[in-house]
Amino acid sequence: MNDTKSMKFIKKHIVTASLLLLTLTGYSQGFRNPVLPGFHADPSVCRAGDDFYLVNSTFQYYPGVPVFHSKDLIHWEQVGACLTRESQVRIEGMDEQTGIYAPTIRYHEGRFYMVTTVFPSRKHFYVYTDNPNGEWSDPIYIDFCVGSCDPTLFFDDGKCYFLWKEGEIKICEIDVKTGKQLGDIHLLGSGLGGRYPEGPHIYKKDGYYYLLLAEGGTEHGHHVNILRSKNLFGPYEPNNANPILSHFSMKMQNSPIQGLGHADLVQAPDGSWWMICLGYRTHGYLQHVMGRETFLAPVKWEAGGWPVVNNDGTLQLDMQCQTLPQVPMHKEPSKDEFEADKLSLYWSHLNMPQRENYSLTSHKGWLRMKTSTVTLDEVGNPTFIGHRQSEPNFTATTKVDVSGLKDGGAAGITAYAAHHNHYDVQVAVRGGKRYLQAKIRVGEMEHIEKEIPLKQNIVYLRITADPQFYHLHYSVDGEHFTHLAQMDYRYLSTETIGGFCGVHIGIFAHTLTKTISHADFDWTDFEFNK
Repeated sequence: MNDTKSMKFIKKHIVTASLLLLTLTGYSQGFRNPVLPGFHADPSVCRAGDDFYLVNSTFQYYPGVPVFHSKDLIHWEQVGACLTRESQVRIEGMDEQTGIYAPTIRYHEGRFYMVTTVFPSRKHFYVYTDNPNGEWSDPIYIDFCVGSCDPTLFFDDGKCYFLWKEGEIKICEIDVKTGKQLGDIHLLGSGLGGRYPEGPHIYKKDGYYYLLLAEGGTEHGHHVNILRSKNLFGPYEPNNANPILSHFSMKMQNSPIQGLGHADLVQAPDGSWWMICLGYRTHGYLQHVMGRETFLAPVKWEAGGWPVVNNDGTLQLDMQCQTLPQVPMHKEPSKDEFEADKLSLYWSHLNMPQRENYSLTSHKGWLRMKTSTVTLDEVGNPTFIGHRQSEPNFTATTKVDVSGLKDGGAAGITAYAAHHNHYDVQVAVRGGKRYLQAKIRVGEMEHIEKEIPLKQNIVYLRITADPQFYHLHYSVDGEHFTHLAQMDYRYLSTETIGGFCGVHIGIFAHTLTKTISHADFDWTDFEFNK
């Protein structure tokens, strides 16, 4: 056999052996970021055995702090929420800048803990459970400090420490059963001088305590730094390669992924390390409407060394790297026909709902929504359920029976960013007559772009989107849709309106009078196109 044939033979068998090895070990190659698309901000992750659990901020939305489960850090399924009862927290009068901030989830000796802060009171508290799929405890409040946010718990040598930011990063020992302070408060510094140091976490590895934190503000300049010390209370020395994660550079200025930060690290059962972080996808005007999303990256962390994120501290939409054995999870269907005895976990309310305004039994197979006197234009708890917008391109449709609406009532579908910025297709009743309306709310401006008299009881309402516009449509037969209006996506972007939440696609019912009526929704079909 000549040299050329020998080399081909060797290469062929190397490739075959490599593929066989991957097959035998179950390891896979590559995945798509973000792993949790849409408004899934401030992620935190922990591992219990072979299972991973992740939580996110929810701000004004309820239930508070969704819980996701995964076997591979790539495929996630929502299994519950931490804050589901009035006895835990009351989300009232909250907008897109207030509510539940930056949770951390930790697992210790068979128990899960979730610690967070509620704004604007800035009170820290944590809840716990032995079953993350079920109910979580009533809150244990941290009463020795009030202020700022981003708390975490760190367990070390039989002790529990409470870590938070309040100008500087602070830490002290607590009694995990009561939340009471047990030791002095120690100052760990304020990072490396970047804006708004936040999201601190501590990890113990190879005789070092590693302090991970984000700086730069949760915007384009966001990035992640790491420091370490032989002593838990410091002093901490920075990594010379900081930031270990950032897209705020010439190299990544054209990446659709920006604002990377607020990270957490977790070690898999095979010993590999991974980073979960937030970021957002921009388009057009370098603005984003879907909120801050959850991204994943591999981490190389050699003994006694510093963690290296994805080789060069950057991320891609299509990640080409070896992963854990991939285990797909149950995927939520695009269509909800409201046939279950309770709403699906992916639905969110604005603030704590008036539960009597929602019924899955009054008209079986339909969701009856009673009109609330709080409208989408107000801060509060309108009759509303929303689903996070998870892709720039989507088609969202609902079938609604408006025969139960009375004068002053309105019901429809909305692309909702905030009470002062949303685009709606609605049926409104005025003077005993129904009108189909395309409504635009931008800041202090409210505009009805088109109004059409409606004789039918049942109508199909639709919102579609592309990277430039949201489009509002309706149909009387569910097949032929009429375009009513379009509006720029940037007026729903975080850069335009502020706040910390992404757009939700939702259905609603409200009234401008004191007369309560209702609308019945047969189904929603939200198709987000990747």
